[in-house]
Amino acid sequence: MKNFADLGLEPKVLQAITELGFEEATPIQAQSIPIAMSGRDMIGQAQTGTGKTAAFGIPLINKISKDTDKIVALVMTPTRELAIQVAEEIGKLTRFKGIGSLPIYGGQDIGRQIRALKKKPQIIIGTPGRLLDHINRKTIRLDDVETVILDEADEMLDMGFMDDIQSILKLVPEERQTMLFSATMPPNIQKLAQQFLKNPEHVSVVPKQVSAPLIDQAYIEVPERQKFEALCRLIDMESPELAIVFGRTKRRVDELSEALQKRGYSADGLHGDLSQNQRDTVMRKFRDGSIDVLVATDVAARGLDVSGVTHVVNFDLPQDPESYVHRIGRTGRAGKEGTAWSFVTPREIDHLHLIERVTRHRITRKPLPTLAEAIEGKQRIIAERLMETIESGELNEYKGLAIQLLEQYDSVQLLSGAMKMLTGEKRDSEIQLTPEDPIRVKRRYNNSGKPDLRNGRKPSGNYGGFRGGSNGGGRGGYNRDRDNGGRDNGGRGGYNRSSSGGGRSDTSSYRGGGDRKPRTNSGEGRRPSKRDDSYNS
Repeated sequence: MKNFADLGLEPKVLQAITELGFEEATPIQAQSIPIAMSGRDMIGQAQTGTGKTAAFGIPLINKISKDTDKIVALVMTPTRELAIQVAEEIGKLTRFKGIGSLPIYGGQDIGRQIRALKKKPQIIIGTPGRLLDHINRKTIRLDDVETVILDEADEMLDMGFMDDIQSILKLVPEERQTMLFSATMPPNIQKLAQQFLKNPEHVSVVPKQVSAPLIDQAYIEVPERQKFEALCRLIDMESPELAIVFGRTKRRVDELSEALQKRGYSADGLHGDLSQNQRDTVMRKFRDGSIDVLVATDVAARGLDVSGVTHVVNFDLPQDPESYVHRIGRTGRAGKEGTAWSFVTPREIDHLHLIERVTRHRITRKPLPTLAEAIEGKQRIIAERLMETIESGELNEYKGLAIQLLEQYDSVQLLSGAMKMLTGEKRDSEIQLTPEDPIRVKRRYNNSGKPDLRNGRKPSGNYGGFRGGSNGGGRGGYNRDRDNGGRDNGGRGGYNRSSSGGGRSDTSSYRGGGDRKPRTNSGEGRRPSKRDDSYNS
């Protein structure tokens, strides 16, 4: 480990790093910063959560003069969320030097961005689609760019941005420094590097296990219709400080976040159909602790970096093992331990085994939390909150009423009533979730967990299937229901516009509230099973 003070940084940059509380560089920072400061091109291979934003941000800020009024640095990211996050971190690092930076992404009013560009920021952080839009409008010129950074390059290429990236890089002067960061190094990334980087230095910080060892991983085998009750019990038993619950579709996220709110949990949802203002509001509430459960699609699995996430719950298993890794990577960050739970329906056990093979990590099977464990967990938290309130003092104004109540009621009965009120029990709220079809194991991987390249078919990062498949021809072809990862310009590649998961939705209730029986394609066999012993049992 190296101290930042030993890296030859200018005082104002070092002051910002010190005020952020950083002393020692992470491995990716210690290796990358000296190379970046030398002006050489670089390829950095590292997972999210390793500190790579600072690895390229610190040397970038160090070399830019605040006197320049031109765009001299360009950072490209796959999603708007990551663009915002990178811009926030760079903003913190530039606070004493006075360099301007600006995030550019789709979903935000372009007029507002054009007005911000007139303030002449030196660093632009943007998504490829919206960057091209500004370039075509001539509101962004790249003639003076000296440094280009491609962040999470594998994700950008998986999302179909190769042509956009090539178009943008061809407009940047050849005499520049280019740095590429990627969690994986597939052939298309190597091709991109050969085309646009000059004799790059390679830096690799890749753990032996794909899944972080600090994350305790477990799964619960549970039928589709029992998932929600299982989630409520799990949250009560585990009492997470901050938790992210992943659902497979936008519909699932909306229904699940509403159901949790009905049950008295402070939860909110995040997916690609929300406006940027709505997303920002949800993330702000999650970061400041106003909500402690964030329900999200995979749009939140990449790029979002929220400190203090103690639990990740895969309410629905992801289609791809890579997505599983990125999802659970939201916890166990910065050396802290985290916990990841996955709900697996009986027909998805094979898919779970595939995830284990690809991630090279055994996921422990655990039983469904009992009602007693859930109640005990919830009561424990209430007791802790009560003790903290007592220890904080400042109770005089309540003592008079407390004495009056103690004259009328037994002290144990009175305290029990107070605890029941504090738990906010809402078990009787009617909950209706639309069942999702189980995930089938695709022939994307062979039995060893390696990509299956039979018939010349290469696996695509697009979660809607192979590129050029039935989702819309050409390249891309997203299934809209799988959330577009924050891609700013939907543009090319036909979408499957079904908002309910491939057009086979079963909208009937699983609580037996209506007279329609669930269809057999809901993923749980031909006949609907009787409703499980719920949380009320």
